[in-house]
Amino acid sequence: MFLAGGARAVSAAPRVALRKPPRLRDGDLVGLVSPGGVTDDALLQRCVANLEGFGLRVKLGRNVRAAHGGYAGTVAQRAEDLHAMFADREVRAVWAARGGSGTSGLLPHLDYGLLRANAKIVVGYSDMTALHLALLARAGLVSFHGPVASSRFSDFSATFLRAVLMDPRPRLELLPSAEDDAEPREAGHPAPGPLRAGIAQGPLLGGNLSMVAALAGTPYLPPAAGAIVFLEDVQESPYRIDRMLTQLAQGGVTSRASGIAFGYFRKCVSSDDSPQLTLAQFLAEQVAALGKPAAFGLALGHIPRQVTIPLGIRARFDAGTRVITLLEPAVA
Repeated sequence: MFLAGGARAVSAAPRVALRKPPRLRDGDLVGLVSPGGVTDDALLQRCVANLEGFGLRVKLGRNVRAAHGGYAGTVAQRAEDLHAMFADREVRAVWAARGGSGTSGLLPHLDYGLLRANAKIVVGYSDMTALHLALLARAGLVSFHGPVASSRFSDFSATFLRAVLMDPRPRLELLPSAEDDAEPREAGHPAPGPLRAGIAQGPLLGGNLSMVAALAGTPYLPPAAGAIVFLEDVQESPYRIDRMLTQLAQGGVTSRASGIAFGYFRKCVSSDDSPQLTLAQFLAEQVAALGKPAAFGLALGHIPRQVTIPLGIRARFDAGTRVITLLEPAVA
């Protein structure tokens, strides 16, 4: 069946059994960890204030103040904090203090049986994409691409956090951000809107483009056949974005997806005067080659107003309106 814009509607292949974490409630205790970048007291104070302002209580990871170069402690220390938070029966969710880098180094050292047996909400974006994908691939655990604890909890972000994590419903629309649409467009970026109109259905998969590409070919990237792949990034040159998208297409990620949802890609402009195509031109070529429903300007990742996206949950993506509709609750 063909839909608007000549795009074919593609449904997902049968899913593996998922484990949904219990819903979050006002007053619940959440564990604050930093699987990637190093923290400091000022950042941790902001994290605690944000989470308490959201109506939650906060427990700090034992090693959250540790430092190992730019990482928040050694791999062993960061993995210890994750395991401890999952094993703690009072902790109802695990929240990343920040992104940064280094999370992918933890993946071979995690006890996925422990994580699945003690299913909990895990929230964060950017470098946390590595953990989200690994939890889905190795534990079948639904986790959440959403604001890190140090983010500015805008009203827009808080609304979708609460709707996804605390108010389970059979259908939920994740909408574009009108405020971000109204901001000046960076040179060479597409206008927010469809790149190829059409409807896609399937489980949600994705996150930060650099991290998704970095996990290609590893056992920590779930199968993408029939998935709605969502991608965002920040401060990457257009040619690097093109290279990563080419890798994902050739590796069967975007080429086997049912649809592609792109974020705003803030500050993704050329850093020099060397000749290259613009981001808009690169994306147009990539989308034309893939032939999938696709849109630019979804409220993802490195922007102050972002939706919370549960990985692994069945959804419907309308590229024409840029609306992702969750077709089942993301929490139990």
